[in-house]
Amino acid sequence: MFGFKKKPVSLDLKAIASGKMVPITQVPDEVFAQKMMGDGFAIEPTQGTITAPADGEIKTLADTKHAVMMTTSDGLELLLHLGLDTVELDGKPFDALIKIGDKVKAGTPLVTMDLEAIRAAGKKATVITVVTNMDKVANIEVNSTENVTAMDTVVKITLS
Repeated sequence: MFGFKKKPVSLDLKAIASGKMVPITQVPDEVFAQKMMGDGFAIEPTQGTITAPADGEIKTLADTKHAVMMTTSDGLELLLHLGLDTVELDGKPFDALIKIGDKVKAGTPLVTMDLEAIRAAGKKATVITVVTNMDKVANIEVNSTENVTAMDTVVKITLS
């Protein structure tokens, strides 16, 4: 109305697990690697506690507990996908610590996953964080950090 520009809103995403960062384009799953679901990052976890990457609300928890959808207060929709092809494990290596509708803070434990059981079943334990509503994102900057600890800031997002 007065020609004032709104200051861009930015949001930091935290690592959802400790482990080695992997560019999303190198995830051995075409849907994620080609960013069909959105952009984000992946971690090869060294421990099985998965934490919230930002403050928000839990919107969906897959029956098999291998995927969590959450929305931040800024309206960013985040998919946390735990392992590759782990839906086939029928939830056995996962223990959900949250339920739909829970309000969480960055770092809140969401799910524990038994990394050994996942690997013993011949699956990859890679955990992936994806922004699914990229229309709200002006810029996403993934830090090139190799090894991360849960709660390290790994992504800066500027909202459009």
